[in-house]
Amino acid sequence: MARGVKKSIEEKIAEKKELIASLEVRVEKERKELELLLNEQKQQEVESLYNLLKEAKLSVNEAAEILKSQACMA
Repeated sequence: MARGVKKSIEEKIAEKKELIASLEVRVEKERKELELLLNEQKQQEVESLYNLLKEAKLSVNEAAEILKSQACMA
């Protein structure tokens, strides 16, 4: 059986550069997806806090004052 032609060092370098470029594109895509998920999580947390404040009939300023006074006591 004949073996394949051995690749030159230049070909190997070019292939590695191409692979790295592809991986960088993939990483950037994954970072963007992660950012979207983190933003979605943050929005859900904000909505949860908003609903809690609404149920307690507190404004944002009132809640902030309460938290500040509790932090000072700790």
